[in-house]
Amino acid sequence: MPLVVAASVAAAISLLPLLYLGVRALERGPAFAWDVITGDRVAALLARSLGLAAVVVFASLVTGISLAWLTARTALPGARLWSVLATLPLAVPSYVAGFAWISAADGLAGFPGAAMVLTLVSYPYVYLPVTMALRRMDPAQEEAARSLGHGPVATFRRVTLPQLRPAAAGGSLLVALYVLSDFGAVSIMRYETFTRAIHTSYKASFDRTPAAALSIVLVVITVAVVAAESRTRGRAVHFRTGSGASRTVRLVPLGTWRWPALAWCAAVAAVGVAFPVGTLAYWLTVGNSRTWDPGFLTETTGNTLLVATLGALATAVLALPVGVLAARYRTRSARLLEQAAYAGHAVPGITVALAMVFISVRYVYPLYQELPLLVAAYVVLFLPVAVAATRAAVLQAPPVLEDVARSLGCGPLGALRRVTVPLAAPGIAAGAALTFVVCMKELPATLLLRPTGMDTLATRLWTETATASYAAAAPYAAVLIAIAAVPSYLLGRHRT
Repeated sequence: MPLVVAASVAAAISLLPLLYLGVRALERGPAFAWDVITGDRVAALLARSLGLAAVVVFASLVTGISLAWLTARTALPGARLWSVLATLPLAVPSYVAGFAWISAADGLAGFPGAAMVLTLVSYPYVYLPVTMALRRMDPAQEEAARSLGHGPVATFRRVTLPQLRPAAAGGSLLVALYVLSDFGAVSIMRYETFTRAIHTSYKASFDRTPAAALSIVLVVITVAVVAAESRTRGRAVHFRTGSGASRTVRLVPLGTWRWPALAWCAAVAAVGVAFPVGTLAYWLTVGNSRTWDPGFLTETTGNTLLVATLGALATAVLALPVGVLAARYRTRSARLLEQAAYAGHAVPGITVALAMVFISVRYVYPLYQELPLLVAAYVVLFLPVAVAATRAAVLQAPPVLEDVARSLGCGPLGALRRVTVPLAAPGIAAGAALTFVVCMKELPATLLLRPTGMDTLATRLWTETATASYAAAAPYAAVLIAIAAVPSYLLGRHRT
């Protein structure tokens, strides 16, 4: 019962933007809202957004799973270095990556550029959970398959891949929701999706009804995507009775395949990390010290660390009960709570921000333009990031140990605190680190909800970029990437 109450609180916070959308969408009557969502433009936006999401998810699965397998299960030369490099794109905001590529090749504008940029910045959402699952997987099952005559490919397909399915499905869901909610990359690449259309509608008119109606369509798409992911997850459970493998995994020798493997890892690192960082270095070089204020840079860095830390902590705490329920219970209520927690992630940041302004002004005015309101927006936007990581980690923690703890006198919360959380701690920490990174990079909600006089690295970067002051924006982008690279590095460096 305490878990259900805590998960219900998290779900209620995630559903707050829907209250705003419902009020705004119906301001001019149901008939007007219906006309908006059934128009030809909505059908075109739906096809473009879902097509982009499908391509990016497929490319992220191929990239993430291949890199995870190479760095975690093969004798790849320099595997630890490649593991770190594979996570570093998390530190690159989509709008920074988009600017780097469009400034070098304007012909990439449109679908190809948007798909490439979003794949490069989002494939780590697949790579990280799959790598964690590979490291925690019992090698005895694969060895048993090999002893029964299965070759490496058959063993991977029949034994390894099914156990990776929950982690890969969770990562794919995050990628899909990231693509559906992204504003920076699609705007810079000039590709029309729901988020760009909603932002344009908000900026072009005082009438919020069309934008609210479009946002509701996006929420419906999100619920459908979450439901589809829940089905692909399957009913099988994959866990063992310890916190790790009883012995070291035997790494697969690559032989002559090590050269194509190294080339693949190097290519991904080059386009995902080296190119955007090199472009940023160019703008730092052509600029000069008069284009930016070191004192203000230090202040914005402190503000960024503060809001990202608070956002990550609040999100991780609220994600824990939702992730546990999603992993342990197959009831309808558990599924509904999980889907509700995902609802806010595909709502554009500007919509979430306006919803928070609407609610604070009408019902909790003291929170208006205060830090707790911004933290609440981060929870709405990024709760799925922490939930997916927590759920994947709990799925690999054997429930029989919780039963043993209960038989020894522990209550539900005691068993959760003493057994489940310690076993799932690496996954929970990974979710918190991911949330910290995405909170640092978040732009639309931060622009509207930050306390008066507070700037973050992301908002300052966007302000300078909007006026084409790329040299002035470069220091803020460099510090943002440098800080975000720290948790990305920590996520990638540990290799068992």
